[in-house]
Amino acid sequence: MSDLFASDAPEKQAAGRPLADRLRPATLGEVVGQEHLTGEEGALSRMIASGSLGSMIFWGPPGTGKTTVARLLAGQTELAFEQISAIFSGVADLKKVFESARLRRTNGRQTLLFVDEIHRFNRAQQDSFLPVMEDGTVILVGATTENPSFELNAALLSRARVLTFQALSEDSILQLLERAETVEGRALPLDEDARAMLLRMADGDGRAALTLGEEVWRAARTGEIFDAVMLQRIVQRRAPVYDKGQDGHYNLISALHKSVRGSDPDAALYYLARMFDAGEDPLYLGRRLVRMAVEDIGLADPQALVIANAAKDAYDYLGSPEGELAFAQACVYLATAPKSNAVYNAFKAATRAAKENGSLLPPKHILNAPTKLMKDEAYGQGYQYDHDQPDAFSGQDYFPEKMGRQQFYDPPDRGFERDLKKRLEYWARLRKERSGSGT
Repeated sequence: MSDLFASDAPEKQAAGRPLADRLRPATLGEVVGQEHLTGEEGALSRMIASGSLGSMIFWGPPGTGKTTVARLLAGQTELAFEQISAIFSGVADLKKVFESARLRRTNGRQTLLFVDEIHRFNRAQQDSFLPVMEDGTVILVGATTENPSFELNAALLSRARVLTFQALSEDSILQLLERAETVEGRALPLDEDARAMLLRMADGDGRAALTLGEEVWRAARTGEIFDAVMLQRIVQRRAPVYDKGQDGHYNLISALHKSVRGSDPDAALYYLARMFDAGEDPLYLGRRLVRMAVEDIGLADPQALVIANAAKDAYDYLGSPEGELAFAQACVYLATAPKSNAVYNAFKAATRAAKENGSLLPPKHILNAPTKLMKDEAYGQGYQYDHDQPDAFSGQDYFPEKMGRQQFYDPPDRGFERDLKKRLEYWARLRKERSGSGT
């Protein structure tokens, strides 16, 4: 048994403390399920061995040890530890934390600032970390359950290393429960099937697993052993149909997306219902429906994006379970809408062109000339204001001269894009007729 458990032996110290708190690791080596970070060759172990920490973002599901690891890093590097939550903190709180960190730094001690739910801070609040990160006032460790690429500012991400925490495997959860049994000095009163169900109920969350274990011990009478049915009745929680962080999650969202793309509303509703039934985060489903609207329908039906966003707003307003019907309505609309990935393909092509020709200047006739020098350099000369031209169309070329005209967007002849195709063909004829006039 480790020193962690030995130190928790006195009854007075343990009284009233949740099991998850009593089992909190005292060293990185005791952290379960994150060996790719905390093992001998792990990224965090190597940082500690080097004697130097940089700012980091911990990305992963709840109950995987992000807060615990941050505390351990501070302890093992003799940094002062400050913790705030973006849910409960504002600008005034950040200023106080930064001032305290600056004072410590003048006394020769650096601060590790742990920010839980860092994605909840807005752009301006995230930017406020940049100066204190750059001058070494704080080493920032932010924790988030959301994809940092989407939720955090690029400037913040460029100054921090993203480390991914994984949902705990059933083997890791089992290891935690065995530690708990050692500390409690008694086995969980569960038969084999119930024990396996408890592992699934934890759903990769170590804290949840230990909380469930406590519930079982509280509920069991002397000599009582729970089976799987009784376990569900006692803890009032069902085992997830799939692990939201593993293959089942990705398999079902893939099936939902492809059913919508394949214009099969019945299959799409089935997979949507399965994901709701499994306890999937509704906001995740809402984001995926919006993605389907822009990727697979696009301008073939411009209302698809409007309806997908409206479904998300309706869910926010109604909550569960009433709001789930809004997602179902959006799902059917998307599945029955005309399909087009023309904008999706056009944007990918434009992105490639931007990377290849990113240094080219726009043609001078479409640049403003706020100074005399720029006017002398022919900035803005020859520009034709489209609203003053016949058909409100000048036909000028707007691409960099070295690139020449490009075509990225090629709408199909279906849905609303049939009309867009006609407009583009009409403008192409006019452009050809007026080519060279005013460029």
